[in-house]
Amino acid sequence: MVIRIMMVDIPRVRELVLDNCKSNDGKIEGLTAEFVNLEFLSLINVGLISVSNLPKLPKLKKLELSDNRICGCLDMLAEKLPNLTHLNLSGNKLKDISTLEPLKKLECLESLDLFNCEVTNLNDYRESVFKLLPQLTYLDGYDREDGEAPDSDAEVDGVDEEDDDEEGEDEEDEEDSEEEEFDDEEDEDEDEDVEGEDEDEVSGEEEEFGHDGVDEDEDDDDDDEDEEEEESGKGEKRKRETDDEGEDD
Repeated sequence: MVIRIMMVDIPRVRELVLDNCKSNDGKIEGLTAEFVNLEFLSLINVGLISVSNLPKLPKLKKLELSDNRICGCLDMLAEKLPNLTHLNLSGNKLKDISTLEPLKKLECLESLDLFNCEVTNLNDYRESVFKLLPQLTYLDGYDREDGEAPDSDAEVDGVDEEDDDEEGEDEEDEEDSEEEEFDDEEDEDEDEDVEGEDEDEVSGEEEEFGHDGVDEDEDDDDDDEDEEEEESGKGEKRKRETDDEGEDD
């Protein structure tokens, strides 16, 4: 059965697990060099007999190839996976130390696992491998002093945590932006409310002024009435004086 990979955005994929999917003649259809950012690839128990058909993956750091049928021909790994740091070949058909010699070209290789390979039954196996591959820090999970290696899965999880932190920061920035926009809108509303209050005050003053005007008109009317009363009083006085003169005559 041919393994087919259908991905929407292949360049963004950083981890790919194809365990227990049987390949066809060691080929995995769809696994191409388009996975330019792939850092973790797991091909456990897929029936591989060689690594020659793997694509060039310059950013790949961890490769899981356990429980396959690989017996040698590891030369292509250094050419296609130059930044590989962790390689798991447990449960394959590796018998001699010499089959590991091509791994010397993997200058970044820190951890190598060969559990359940026949090569581990050789005398001085660990000493020989560390001597052949001086760049190694851990072999089968332990260093030269038999110190246990940290959990390599945690390193992969660490990459994800960094991504989550970055996404969290982006979300916080977006939330801050939204809060700033909301604050700006509130400030604008407050300004509009203040302007509205000022207009109401002006209108109130105009109304008060209007009332004053009415009061002034009423005062004018009162003055006119007083003048008319004075004129009327003067007329009556003149009439009395005229009458008095006629009686004297």
